[in-house]
Amino acid sequence: MSDSNSNSAFSAPPQALLKTPLHALHTELGARMVPFAGYSMPVQYPAGLMAEHLHTRTAAGLFDVSHMGQLRLVGADAAAALESLIPVDVIDLSVGKQRYGLLLNDEGGIIDDLMFFNRGKGEIFVIVNGACKVGDIAHIQDKIGKRCQVIAMPEMALLALQGPQAVNALARLAPGVEKLVFMTGGNFSVNTGTQKIAVFLTRSGYTGEDGFEISVHGEQAEALARALLAQPEVKPVGLGARNSLRLEAGLCLYGNDIDSGTTPVEAALNWAIQKVRRSGGARAGGFPGADKILAQLADPASTLHKKRVGLMALERIPVREHTTLHSTDGASIGEVSSGLLGPTINQPVAMGYVKAEFAVIGTRINAMVRGKAVPMQVSAMPFVPTRYHRA
Repeated sequence: MSDSNSNSAFSAPPQALLKTPLHALHTELGARMVPFAGYSMPVQYPAGLMAEHLHTRTAAGLFDVSHMGQLRLVGADAAAALESLIPVDVIDLSVGKQRYGLLLNDEGGIIDDLMFFNRGKGEIFVIVNGACKVGDIAHIQDKIGKRCQVIAMPEMALLALQGPQAVNALARLAPGVEKLVFMTGGNFSVNTGTQKIAVFLTRSGYTGEDGFEISVHGEQAEALARALLAQPEVKPVGLGARNSLRLEAGLCLYGNDIDSGTTPVEAALNWAIQKVRRSGGARAGGFPGADKILAQLADPASTLHKKRVGLMALERIPVREHTTLHSTDGASIGEVSSGLLGPTINQPVAMGYVKAEFAVIGTRINAMVRGKAVPMQVSAMPFVPTRYHRA
């Protein structure tokens, strides 16, 4: 799932910023703190964004993502209730497995994207984006609160350990995690050397790398983070590198690449809608905006007016969000939603929305950067191959 940023990256602070349980540790480590999703969050540490990004690609980076919202849906009808809000197969998800979902409004627009996990015994664990969590929880409570318990978990922190060596570092402290595969998880005990910390974790993340997201009580989050940072593979990583990592992986940032005015099909998230929820499926439709979304899936040529695409600059000029996109003959055809210089490939990459007829891979278009036309090409995503542990 994405981080969320309703006012674009690292926006102006509200009157009072919240602090995660790791705030003191970030300060001790020399992090540069910025306002994000209503929290004071580390954008980078002294090593800098580029070093943090490359370290995550080669070793293991530790991220504080405690601004995210965690909640439990509890009751015999919890899976069916959640399924009524998202165009995703919840009912058939096996115990011990996780899935990506999209919370929709009545027009089929994306209220938020989320991750959900079947814990068994009528319990679904859900993670939503930080900037959206208050509204999300209120929306879920209003829509399905009479069908199941909706239990917010503000006492919990969330850490993400990402990178090809993440499993080596974590398995030293929590033997057994190496047996998990992508999008599975469970309860584990982490031995820090001085105490054992109970956590719930999944083998998943937001970087395109192998890794884990670890839910832990806020009172034990700092001890867990210190134990992980004591491992030789692990270094702290901030929001700046988290953003560049997810963009190279072709993953959406809520508020930039997806929002309440964008449907899953326009966002090229068709893969997240299983056959059972599509036309002809056993439980087709039944979610907000179903008529519109199913029509877009069935006949994109006549129903889609825009589509999210990957873009690669053909000159070494980074193309940022909100940059307008033109056809080669000068007509306005869309806008960049996220863009930067990809540190791993050392080339400018972006995502954006273009008129559907320009969404074919290989299409040449221009980004208008300070009045100059920067040539770009519609490209397949991810820009960097993912390395999720599936076997």
